[in-house]
Amino acid sequence: MGAERVNAVKTSFFGKGAISLLPAELKKRRYSRALLVTDRFLFDTKVAERVGDEILKADMEYAIYYEVTPNPTTEVVNACIQAARALQVDVLVAVGGGSAIDTCKAVSIVLANGGSVEDYEGEEKSGRRGIPIVAVNTTAGTGSEVTSFYIVTDNVRHSKMCMVDTNCMVDIAINDTDFMMSMPPGLTAATGMDAMTHAIEAALTWKSTPLTDKDAYWAIRVIREYLPRAVRDGSDVEAREMMAYAQNVAGMAFSNAGLGMVHAMAHALGGFYNLPHGVCNAVLLPYVLEYNGRFAEAAPRFRRIGDALGIGAAEPDAVKAVVNAVRALSAQVGIPAGLRELKNVKEADFPALARLAMADTCMSANIGKAAPEDVIGVYRAAM
Repeated sequence: MGAERVNAVKTSFFGKGAISLLPAELKKRRYSRALLVTDRFLFDTKVAERVGDEILKADMEYAIYYEVTPNPTTEVVNACIQAARALQVDVLVAVGGGSAIDTCKAVSIVLANGGSVEDYEGEEKSGRRGIPIVAVNTTAGTGSEVTSFYIVTDNVRHSKMCMVDTNCMVDIAINDTDFMMSMPPGLTAATGMDAMTHAIEAALTWKSTPLTDKDAYWAIRVIREYLPRAVRDGSDVEAREMMAYAQNVAGMAFSNAGLGMVHAMAHALGGFYNLPHGVCNAVLLPYVLEYNGRFAEAAPRFRRIGDALGIGAAEPDAVKAVVNAVRALSAQVGIPAGLRELKNVKEADFPALARLAMADTCMSANIGKAAPEDVIGVYRAAM
């Protein structure tokens, strides 16, 4: 497909070799000093250095912070803030998936607004635009490069803080499949099902609109077609590129329509047990769909989701058909069938998890209003 430029409020570059377009964009914006934010694996394997070489072509200085972890914590964010302040950087460059990008978003907001990252939990808590962010995606799932969402784990409360803030949004996004080809099948599956969850939840929120639906249903169709291919053969360039587009479009859908009960419950689960976010979403998705299927206003949406999944189900059977299709796709790409297969999950913790989920920002957009006992029931069903 090749590299191309997609113009929006922010700047996004897509396709194989798209990283080569970064230096000119950096020069145009007159940045001078960057902090490249990544994890130790991408540092050790020289992936971050490849991005650093492009930064140098823009006649900029840069340093690397490589202590990002999956489910980044307040400790990780605070250490990154200290590094950025000491270096007096004017741009952050995330190299990785959602963890690196979310870390940069948190750092960006605190640098521009002061205080601590905990001050910004919730919706639109900052008053000032964060410092600029460049996101170089190495996965295809979170959509964080186009969303106003970011997640940071609070180890004190064993919970994930969900922030929704338009001041955190990425300025330059790079979706170059050269950085995605080496993703192993398990990570490809987990991030891909994360994107599927984004698209389906965006279609099922009470805040959805025809504009967000356009993106959500398109992403569902594309992920259903290309995710199994990307998992089966990581060198399939077309599958990688289409998944990059799909996760980006799903991100735009949910950034405007919101998410729902799956993400609220997954945030609680992942924060409590330090589990991979995409896997938590994928395991919970069919069970929450069964729950949401009881609401009358969801019926026509399930029919449209079924159409996007290639089912063509009649409306009375659409919920069951969609749930079965999601389970089949998860099984096809190797996602665990239930919570029992995840490390350390215990039924005794479900009331605590439900309290965390009920307090999560994402819960408010769910198509139906859930009570704590409903959430506990879904966790039990998913066990």
